[in-house]
Amino acid sequence: MSCEMRGFTLRPIGIIRSPFRELAGTPIQPQMAGNAEGTVELFQEFVAGLRDLEGFDRIWLLYWFDRAEWEGKLIVTPYLDTAPRGLFATRAPSRPNRIGLSSVRLLSIENNQLKILGVDVLDATPVLDIKPYVPRFDSFESVRAGWLDLTTSNRTVADSRFEQKERPESGHRNE
Repeated sequence: MSCEMRGFTLRPIGIIRSPFRELAGTPIQPQMAGNAEGTVELFQEFVAGLRDLEGFDRIWLLYWFDRAEWEGKLIVTPYLDTAPRGLFATRAPSRPNRIGLSSVRLLSIENNQLKILGVDVLDATPVLDIKPYVPRFDSFESVRAGWLDLTTSNRTVADSRFEQKERPESGHRNE
C-alpha cells in the first residue's frame, strides 16, 4: 500500500517566554514546574483568536522543540528512567517532528500576552498552537501509564542529554 504525502508548513503563532535559558535544570513536565511563571507572546495577527479563552483555567500549548537534538534515535533513555525505552513511549524532546505539548495554567490575558503558570519550556520557544484544556475531553480515570507506573525516579528537571550539540566541522548548531 502506498501513501502520497502532501507537503505542509508549520509556522509559529508566537513565542513562549520563561525563566529557563538552557535545557539542564528546566522542569521536565508542567506538573513539576511548580510556580514557574511564563508568558506566551502571540503575534499580533493571531490576537483575535484569543477571544473567549479567558474563561479557561488551563490551556494546551503546542510548540516546536527548536533546540532539541534529533539524531534519528528511536530508543532513548528518558529523564525518569535509567533503562532505554522506545521514543514513542516517552516524552523525550528529541523527536522526528520535535513537537512539544504542555498543559499550563492560564492566569490572565492582556492584549497579545498570556500569563501562564507551570511553564516547563525553554525561553523563546516557538508556539505552534493553543487549545483550551477541557476536563471532560482531556481527563481520563484509571488509565495505565506503561513503564512510568513502575518508576521510582523522583527527577523533576532535565539534564543536557537531549540538547543540541555543536557541529565540529562548522561550529553551527544542528537544526
